[in-house]
Amino acid sequence: MAKNKVIITCAVTGAIHTPSMSPYLPITAQEIADAALGAAEAGAAVVHLHARNPQDGRPDQTPEAFLPFVKVIKQASNVVINLTTGGSPTMMVEERVRPAATLKPEIASLNMGTMNFGLYPMIPRYKGKFKYDWEEPYLEGSKKGMFKNTLADIEFILTTCAENGTRFEVECYDIGHLYTLRHFLDRGLIKAPLFIQSVFGILGGIGPHPEDVMQMRRTADRLFGNQYHWSVLGAGASQMRVAAMAASMGGNVRVGLEDSLWIGPGKLAESNAQQVRNVRQILEGMGLEIANPDEAREILSLKGGDKVGF
Repeated sequence: MAKNKVIITCAVTGAIHTPSMSPYLPITAQEIADAALGAAEAGAAVVHLHARNPQDGRPDQTPEAFLPFVKVIKQASNVVINLTTGGSPTMMVEERVRPAATLKPEIASLNMGTMNFGLYPMIPRYKGKFKYDWEEPYLEGSKKGMFKNTLADIEFILTTCAENGTRFEVECYDIGHLYTLRHFLDRGLIKAPLFIQSVFGILGGIGPHPEDVMQMRRTADRLFGNQYHWSVLGAGASQMRVAAMAASMGGNVRVGLEDSLWIGPGKLAESNAQQVRNVRQILEGMGLEIANPDEAREILSLKGGDKVGF
């Protein structure tokens, strides 16, 4: 039965890492499309997408930046396309919601709380010279800034996308975010079945310790019972470890270069597909079956790839 299968999401580029950190980070529309299709071929049922400026790799949240690659991916693959409303921590919510509001994807991400979002510890880890002048100030700025997701911001995204039939990958970086989600569920602004993505290991959010992972699972079980599907992502070095822990508790997993540039200690991942193959090997080694895109649609009650706006 599809409901017992594990959904692998691959987040192919994100807005956390900057181009100088890895030559394998997809930047152009073609690179993002190729990365997503490679991840799908390797076993990802869902691809989570951000756009970047093709000249310097800066995060770009205009619908026009997304269109070239979402169209290519949709034509070449049955994979579920998930668009970010997170954008980057430096953007206003009106800018961040535009791709999902305009393109009406099957899934969009939705962050459940304002938080410190510390990217600056990555600066000393990167040994070379930054290629573009925006990169270091962007990372350093995360020390003084925050990732703003007020209750009004969350409500704005939910109501702006209400008529689209889009479901949400609800990103919860801490226990309080689960309670915020319960609030919006109780108000009827978001509907079950929920797709909860617990995020571990971002500075400012919950850590990647096994106790943290178990606490997230227990709290979600208590608040949502059988009204949700759980997925996890571990940032950086904790990526595969957190995936294995969650899978052993009946969860789904997310990997990709948005969340970690690495495939092992000191070894850069050469593609998103490489991380998908790696996590798939872990899952199948545990005797678990991988969901294909249509099984993921059934599990998550998605509207179907023929009902999107691109």
